[in-house]
Amino acid sequence: MARLQLHFPEDQYYYSTQLTVRVTDINGANHLGNDSMISMISEARARFLYEFGIRETANNGIGIIVTDLATTYKAEAHARDQLLFEVGVMDFNQYGGDITFRITRPADQALIAMAKSGFVFFNYKTKKVMAMPDDFRAKFSRVNWLA
Repeated sequence: MARLQLHFPEDQYYYSTQLTVRVTDINGANHLGNDSMISMISEARARFLYEFGIRETANNGIGIIVTDLATTYKAEAHARDQLLFEVGVMDFNQYGGDITFRITRPADQALIAMAKSGFVFFNYKTKKVMAMPDDFRAKFSRVNWLA
């Protein structure tokens, strides 16, 4: 199987946040476990959306739903490591796009992981994918569009 490669443009990061690796995030190999990394990516995504005034599910039933997640690991992280999650968006289409993540350990500048999470806008009342709202699109004017 071909190895997954993730590379993102430097100008597409809009937000950053730090998270600490907890003792409970460590697996049997004594490093940050895959399941915990996914939880940390989800937390970084939630903080990013909150910072831009975007609710994952609004009162009207319209929200964002994750469609996929790809992650590449570059180095281990350990208990009590501070990790910097840089978050961006790219590859918009009519219904959604990708949220991207670069995860580093500032203490030694180590690249820990890269990740990309696909999303679409979803109407939870009708259970249907819907077009990206104009107000969301306007928040990220630098983002490229796919046909």
